[in-house]
Amino acid sequence: MLVLYSLALFLVLVVGAPWWLFRMATSGKYREGLAERLGCVPRRIPSAANQPVIWVHAVSVGEVLAASRLIEELAARAPGWCVVISTTTRTGQKMARERFGEDRVFYFPLDFAFAVRARLRTLRPRMVVLIETEFWPRMLSECRHAGIPVAAVNARISDRSWPRYQRLRFLWKRLLNSFAVVLAQSELDAERLTALGASNVRIGGNLKFGIRVEKPAAVTEALRKNLPPGVKVVVCGSTLEDEESLILNSLPPGIVTILAPRHPERFRAVENLLSQRKTPFLLRSRWMESPAPIEPGTVFLLDSIGELASVYALADLAVVGGGLLWPGGHNPLEPAQFGVPVVMGPHYENFRDIVDQLSSADAIAVVDLPELMDTFHRLLTDERAAHEMGERARRAFESEAGATETAVDALLAIVGLREAARR
Repeated sequence: MLVLYSLALFLVLVVGAPWWLFRMATSGKYREGLAERLGCVPRRIPSAANQPVIWVHAVSVGEVLAASRLIEELAARAPGWCVVISTTTRTGQKMARERFGEDRVFYFPLDFAFAVRARLRTLRPRMVVLIETEFWPRMLSECRHAGIPVAAVNARISDRSWPRYQRLRFLWKRLLNSFAVVLAQSELDAERLTALGASNVRIGGNLKFGIRVEKPAAVTEALRKNLPPGVKVVVCGSTLEDEESLILNSLPPGIVTILAPRHPERFRAVENLLSQRKTPFLLRSRWMESPAPIEPGTVFLLDSIGELASVYALADLAVVGGGLLWPGGHNPLEPAQFGVPVVMGPHYENFRDIVDQLSSADAIAVVDLPELMDTFHRLLTDERAAHEMGERARRAFESEAGATETAVDALLAIVGLREAARR
């Protein structure tokens, strides 16, 4: 089956080669990290000969954020060990380098035997930790043959992915059975992973409940000093295509709206949208060069990565995008930690457990499109109702903390650091 999988992956690359070559020739985004994806380990990464290595893979920004405390705790509780981090996306790579330093971060290899084997030979990790569902068949197989334990942390199978996994159950059964431990986000995820053949499955909780903003971003402090006093601030985060227009049409006039598109490649498109609407707006990248007071009615376009979680602290109301028009949704916990009332659309499949927990505590407003304008008006005018909803969200966030400690204990035990695991 692995031979057939590798052949299929190779054929996909061959068929797509003209497009990839064109993109690499015209965009640095596609050339970046190519050697690393082919199995080369940058010289800046510490040698495994000097200290034992734990390799953590977090595909993109969301996973890097979720794994940040886990990585920091592993490094703190395993002195003399080196925790290295790989990502798949460019934005994830940028954030990981900012948080952990360039000498510990690299791109994940393509799932071919030659690339994976080269990476494993150079790093010689004592353990590989996969965040969420980065189950690459060749990586799992090569780790099993090399005797390297693999752990899955924050593991989940989304509603959208579940049918595809079921169709390929015969492939996953042997691969997932080789995990040293699988820490599932919820009981439903644990049941699905067990049904696919994973053993050693436990419910570990959700690392995203452990995401905390320890230090405000520079833009947050600058905004705090320049927002108009007494004017409501609505932070709209992780928005997708067409959601910006829908949200702006539903918000009342005279407020300050902070708009943070999910994907950096859409920053220019959203800027053009605001220009076409003749909406007064400021670009974070330009405004930060010389911060100045912000007028009511202005849209502040947060054209940056990694600052949204901190900026939610300024909000009177948070609108979490990604689920108003498109399936999936995004993480409502980032504003919840600050006691900010949260509004989300009805499509939140990727965060079902989190949203269900918040909903059961009446700590979030999940609304269909016709209700959007009325919900915004109610939460921006009824300060008591908004405050109480925000406080319920904060309490729900605090009550679910602990997944990071559970994961760190389990991982340290796998590599034999039982004393560190018991601390």
